[in-house]
Amino acid sequence: MNIYHGSDVIVERPKILESNRMLDFGMGFYTTSNKKQAIRWAEKVSLRNNTGKKFLSVYNFNIEKAQKELNIIEFTLPDEKWLDFITANRSGKEISEQYDIVIGPVADDNVYLTVKLFETGVLNKKEAVKRLKVEKLFNQILFHTEKSLVFCTFDHYEDLGVKSDG
Repeated sequence: MNIYHGSDVIVERPKILESNRMLDFGMGFYTTSNKKQAIRWAEKVSLRNNTGKKFLSVYNFNIEKAQKELNIIEFTLPDEKWLDFITANRSGKEISEQYDIVIGPVADDNVYLTVKLFETGVLNKKEAVKRLKVEKLFNQILFHTEKSLVFCTFDHYEDLGVKSDG
C-alpha cells in the first residue's frame, strides 16, 4: 500500500522525531494513505517554515506483515476510545508509547475545534463524538518506534512546486 508524507523537505529516511507540539498520536513519523491530505500537510509545513518548498514523499507500507510482527492500534472511527487516546496524547501523557504503529482519523481544523471544545469542557464526550461522526475524516499512520520504520520503505518523491499567486 502507498502512503504519503507531505513536507517542505524530501524524507528518504524517516526518523522518529520529538515534536515541540503535543500531537494526536504522540511523537513519531506521521504519514497518511490519502494523497490529498499529504499535499495539504506539505502546503501547511511550507507556509509555517516559510520555505516555499513542497514535497510529497511516497512510501510502500507492508501493513499485513507489520500487523504480524508489531504492536499496532487502529481506530476506524472517531469514537470515545479515539477521543480519549488523542486527548491524552495532546495533554502530554504519551499513551501511544506501548504501540509501534498507530492508525486512525486525523483531527483536521473542524475536528480540532470539536476536540478543543471537549478538552475545555464545553462539550461532553457523547456530544463531541456525535459531532465528530458527521465530519469527513482522513487517516494518519504514525510510525512510533524505530522497528516500525522498517515497514515504511521510501519509493519516490514528487516536487509539488511553488504555487503562483496568479
